[in-house]
Amino acid sequence: MTAHWKLLLVSVLPLLGLSAAQAADQPESTTPPAEAGLPPLTTIAPNLVKPVGITNAGDGSGRLFITLQDGKIIIWDGTQVLATPFLDIDPIVNSSGSEQGLLGLAFHPDYKSNGYFYVNYTDNTGGDTVIARYSVSAANPNVANPASALILMEIDQPFSNHNGGQLQFGPDGYLYIGMGDGGSAGDPFNNGQNLTKLLGKMLRIDVNGLVGQPPDCGGSNYTIPSNNPFVDGLGGNCDEIWQLGLRNPWRFTFDRLTGDMYIGDVGQDSWEEVDRQPAGSAGGQNWGWRCYEGNHPFNTAGCGPISDYDGPIVEYSHSLGCSITGGYVYRGPVMPGLGQGTYVYADFCSGRVWGARQQAGKWRHLQLQDTPYMISSFGETEAGELCFTHDTTSSAPTSSVLCALSSN
Repeated sequence: MTAHWKLLLVSVLPLLGLSAAQAADQPESTTPPAEAGLPPLTTIAPNLVKPVGITNAGDGSGRLFITLQDGKIIIWDGTQVLATPFLDIDPIVNSSGSEQGLLGLAFHPDYKSNGYFYVNYTDNTGGDTVIARYSVSAANPNVANPASALILMEIDQPFSNHNGGQLQFGPDGYLYIGMGDGGSAGDPFNNGQNLTKLLGKMLRIDVNGLVGQPPDCGGSNYTIPSNNPFVDGLGGNCDEIWQLGLRNPWRFTFDRLTGDMYIGDVGQDSWEEVDRQPAGSAGGQNWGWRCYEGNHPFNTAGCGPISDYDGPIVEYSHSLGCSITGGYVYRGPVMPGLGQGTYVYADFCSGRVWGARQQAGKWRHLQLQDTPYMISSFGETEAGELCFTHDTTSSAPTSSVLCALSSN
């Protein structure tokens, strides 16, 4: 039966698909396709304050969990936003800075049986990053137990910006944590290239804690996979590190079909980038910051040639935006308008949305839509349909969440 599509607030699914004839090497060289005939958008979660994330629990419930920067997680149950928050930790969250707050949420792969989920927030004492585990309440699946917090990591933040924020479980069952370079501008302490610091890195830890190395750089209640690329025992390198050379990996994801990892790394003055790690990689990629911003020199003092580093698959200049919002590889139900395997991402400042995919061994990307939204985050339903959150603008005066949901 033909699928019928109901678009909900923050959707990017009514976007055009990519073809070899349409694709171009650089977004700057493309002409945005006509947007006439796009289906209307329907708001599923209106009048929100600073929504920054959309996550499903993978438990078959179909619910979407919406992260609010001030420290709350609310639930859309398929028909409405529930009045009682799933979790409210506002009193312990510092959201005073534009890049601070409750920033990330990930559900344990066995959430349906163990009820564990993980959050990433900046604390209300020094603004440091906290990674903590919470549990759903025994009495109500729509309410978490706020007293169940188990702290895994506390990471010092020298400045209020570049906190990263994303949490994702990889296909290997490990928890990946995106950490910004510590903030200010230009990575003044060169954290991104320093293997004794967790800042400016992608981290990988085992939250089940059954095997592996003990915590190395200031954590507890987890272990470190023995095949993390920089493991050298206590002291020296931070064994938690999986990749280095990141500036602010605000949003990253794994392709649910292939396991490839995609990172939207926010740039400094000139370039935004998408980095890709193929599935099965041994890790250890160095994405180049602060030596390079995308494929361009930034501060190369003490650095090697650009060939020593791992470059992005996609970059775009600040003539098209100023802050990348990493998205997802579309693997939802077949629909006209968005090709399977397209990596969809956006720019927070300009509202432009792009799609990228590999064709004939070369990455090609195309502007899909020029929206009026400040797109702050993407999410997926359990079926792989796309959603996004947006901040307020003059043309979108309230923040919302939009999704494209199918019904057969």
